[in-house]
Amino acid sequence: MGVGTYAPKPGAAPVGRMIAAQTALETRMLLRNGEQLLLTVIIPSLLLVLFSTVDVVDTGDGAAVDFLAPGVLALAVMSTAFTGQAIATGFERRYGVLKRLGASPLPRWALMTAKTLAVLVTEVLQVVLLTAIAFGLGWSPHGNPLAVLLLLVLGTAAFSGLGLLMAGTLKAEATLAAANLVFLLLLVGGGVIVPLEKFGAAGDVLALLPISALSDGLRDVLQDGAGMPWADAGILVVWAVLGLGAAARFFRWE
Repeated sequence: MGVGTYAPKPGAAPVGRMIAAQTALETRMLLRNGEQLLLTVIIPSLLLVLFSTVDVVDTGDGAAVDFLAPGVLALAVMSTAFTGQAIATGFERRYGVLKRLGASPLPRWALMTAKTLAVLVTEVLQVVLLTAIAFGLGWSPHGNPLAVLLLLVLGTAAFSGLGLLMAGTLKAEATLAAANLVFLLLLVGGGVIVPLEKFGAAGDVLALLPISALSDGLRDVLQDGAGMPWADAGILVVWAVLGLGAAARFFRWE
């Protein structure tokens, strides 16, 4: 049997094709997981509808949905890039999935790229859904869409780094508990539903959190029609650099 008999030719597929296939797989896994669906779609949607229609929290002047929609978009990014990714990756690490994938032709950097792309695809679906709900509730956004896009990308990078750091250093059960606890704490104290001014002096400290920077930055653009909020963007850049750098340094595949 001569050379070239086999069709297709044995060997690894091009890296781009492998990343695309892994991205599609990661996206399907995210969307099929009931817990992930609860975190990424149901909870943000319910919060947006509930607090926009029921006068529970004083959100200041103007329609409540104008204040809440940017914060819920920030929450959606956190739920996918941090909470969902941390939990899923933590259990993949526990069950040896990451170890086996690391031994496949797919490079480890390409696996992380595929996970990041899957997060971005999921976030696009979240933003479309939440924006449609917000418009149905009477939302009137303003500002530059490019500034919104940049903030969402920076927020994704910041939360992804923190999520991968947690998943790569803690046991899966600890990651599950810690990620859900952080989600709840940042939901309450991150300026998503309750304005940071309500926390008094502690609000200045809470403003340095990535969820606060993302929600405040989106609010400045979408509610107030401001330009690029560079201070909030800078906070997100710092968190992204620290989180991704620490994740690359300390992530354990086994």
